Amino acid sequence: MVLVYLDGHDFTYEVNELVKLFFFGEEISFIQTENEYTGEGFLIKNHLIKVEDDYSAIAIVVYNNDVISKYKVDSINNIDIKRDEIVKKIKIGIKQSIYVALSNILEVKVPWGILTGVRPTKIVHDLLDKGLDENSIYDILTKEYKLFPYKANTIIDIAKIQREYIYPLSKDRFSLYVSIPFCPTRCIYCSFPSNSMDVGRKYVDVYTEKIIYELKSISKCLNDKKIHTVYIGGGTPTAIPTKNLDSIIKSIYELYGKENIKEITVEAGRPDTIDKEKLQMLKSNDINRISINPQTMNEDTLKIIGRKHTEKDIIEAFALAKNIGFDVINMDIIVGLPEEGTDELANTLDKILKLNPENLTVHTLAIKRASIFSKSIKNFSIESQSTIENMLDMSRKYAERMNLRPYYLYRQKHMLGNFENTGYSIEGKECIYNMLIMEEKETILAVGAGGVSKIYYPNENRLERVPNVKNLKDYLERIDEMVERKRMYIDTI
Repeated sequence: MVLVYLDGHDFTYEVNELVKLFFFGEEISFIQTENEYTGEGFLIKNHLIKVEDDYSAIAIVVYNNDVISKYKVDSINNIDIKRDEIVKKIKIGIKQSIYVALSNILEVKVPWGILTGVRPTKIVHDLLDKGLDENSIYDILTKEYKLFPYKANTIIDIAKIQREYIYPLSKDRFSLYVSIPFCPTRCIYCSFPSNSMDVGRKYVDVYTEKIIYELKSISKCLNDKKIHTVYIGGGTPTAIPTKNLDSIIKSIYELYGKENIKEITVEAGRPDTIDKEKLQMLKSNDINRISINPQTMNEDTLKIIGRKHTEKDIIEAFALAKNIGFDVINMDIIVGLPEEGTDELANTLDKILKLNPENLTVHTLAIKRASIFSKSIKNFSIESQSTIENMLDMSRKYAERMNLRPYYLYRQKHMLGNFENTGYSIEGKECIYNMLIMEEKETILAVGAGGVSKIYYPNENRLERVPNVKNLKDYLERIDEMVERKRMYIDTI
């Protein structure tokens, strides 16, 4: 049990997100009075006090009624993150105090420091936009945000790669996401709005019609805005019949102009949905990027996570795609899958090394509440934080052997060890859409069940989220509402 007592502020969410990084999987409760602490477990007391017209933050961690650590931030105004908002500085000071105190008494590594957000590279972009040089940004990341040096260097390098593709910003440019929420089966870690084909097959034709209707309706609202990139994801788009996917792709070209699209990606993630007919259809439509996602190359793990294919199926699907002529293939793996350690990961990476894909995305397992896994996690063995860290380092070294460099990075809640997901690519083969969706510097219009549009206002550096409903039946019945939601925002860009 970990108890937290806040005095002088109510940044409960921010404190909770940081504290749980040090106490992963433990119950954290906020108390209203210090008397609620009985001497068992940890009590974290965090006080924000005002001295004349200045602020100071003090964190005291108490265990068994003994003060273990005391840390003081002398002045909130001494915090230098190149932002003047006092509320932002107060939050940073509070988090710094807790981070330093807990780091002094616990054997837990928190390499991302006080950062708990999904997109750490956004900080680098904002600082670059302000004209700061790399050394100054590195100092802010390590001293103020408490990042480990290698994390700071990684996101600086990634941001430098991304800026070539993201800038200059434009309100007249957008990308398109198409959600195909169908899969052969549901993996135990999956939290996406996906429907197994056993149940969803009868809806595929009408869903295809509604997707095309939504695409057509949105195209009428765009005025002079030009399409940039397209990403067809899910789910597994290649789970639906070839003719349906072909109709959706051809409709995108017809409505938005094939010549305007710089890049189009199709998730062909599950090898048990890939055959020669589908791949030839994609190739004939000039699809220039696909994903074939094994997640693991270990047969026992594939069965545990709910996959109905084998390692051999993955290798054969990859070879077929290469023979048909796909130039850029991404492969996803997940570090920290149940019952997997360094030996199992090494087996997966050895086999991917032989395939030599142009892109590799390394995910750290996130235990989402909407997944099957969250309800059965106690039935499996999960590796420790230090082992997960070693496995991610192993993945990075294999990526280097394949001449792949990191080009986008993001984090998720409930992720093992407070680590990250990293996309690696051969230079010049980066997925532009992946960078855009992560850095949120361009409008992305999403169609289909579960799609979330992100309307970007570059002059204000502001984003508005416009979600479609997740439930398949609701989407089919409320399609006009989904169109109207987006139209209202598109008109304001």
